[in-house]
Amino acid sequence: MTALDSGAVWKVHGSGSPVTLVVHGLGATEGEARIPASGVRGTRVVVTLPGHGDAAAAPTGYWDYGRVAEDVLAIADEVAATRAVGVSLGAGALIRIAAEEPDRFERLALLLPASLDRPRDEAATAPFMRLADAVDAAASDGGASLRALVTRSLPAGMEVGDHAEQRAAALRRLGSALRALPGKCPVDDAAPLAAVTSDVLVVGATDDELHSPEVAKEVARAFPDARLELLPSAAPMVTHRHELRSLLTGLLNSDVRRNPTEDQVPSGDQAPSGDQGQHG
Repeated sequence: MTALDSGAVWKVHGSGSPVTLVVHGLGATEGEARIPASGVRGTRVVVTLPGHGDAAAAPTGYWDYGRVAEDVLAIADEVAATRAVGVSLGAGALIRIAAEEPDRFERLALLLPASLDRPRDEAATAPFMRLADAVDAAASDGGASLRALVTRSLPAGMEVGDHAEQRAAALRRLGSALRALPGKCPVDDAAPLAAVTSDVLVVGATDDELHSPEVAKEVARAFPDARLELLPSAAPMVTHRHELRSLLTGLLNSDVRRNPTEDQVPSGDQAPSGDQGQHG
């Protein structure tokens, strides 16, 4: 495991080409962070951002898409990654990199993007404030209110083991991030994304209160060659792991670039969807 000065670390799994970078969302547990790497051939480099897992606490003022993107790009350059997957916050960091270096990656998978060129709206911000308040209250209630909020966000009827406990423990280190990130966005202007040369996959969810499907559509439309998939779920990383793995391996395990005229996002509000198939 190697670390940057900020505290961000990464672990290398597998070997050979291609090299794929995997960047998690805010509050992801170690297991969640590895999910997008499952089944991907070659070398998988799983990033752990500051304040998560074994990484050190984030420096003061760290939680900004631009700052996170600096770390992600530094790691991508260090390991010579040609492909990348980002979940929520990780997707935002990759969007920022793509806007600044449109030919940096051959393939990009953007899972559950939370915003593009404007901060989250009030409805999407409110859950973050509730979580942040619960983090603040954890010193007095032992984290009970935080565990309750996390539990309520999980799909009913699914066996998730100790996931709620693990996620709540992860979030207790991230109160400042929960308050800072909803007021920020990956880019101020999405126009530079029209120059991106990557094959891009955008995966959204129909019922996730933190990740609007409309944002996923906007992100996909911002790229010249993007495929959009909307999974019918409030938590597709939990409910649609098989479908998500199929989508990711279809993009990342192929050596053949898509025809730019195929699988593009239709104009208007229409978007491909189907049961093919974290925070921040």
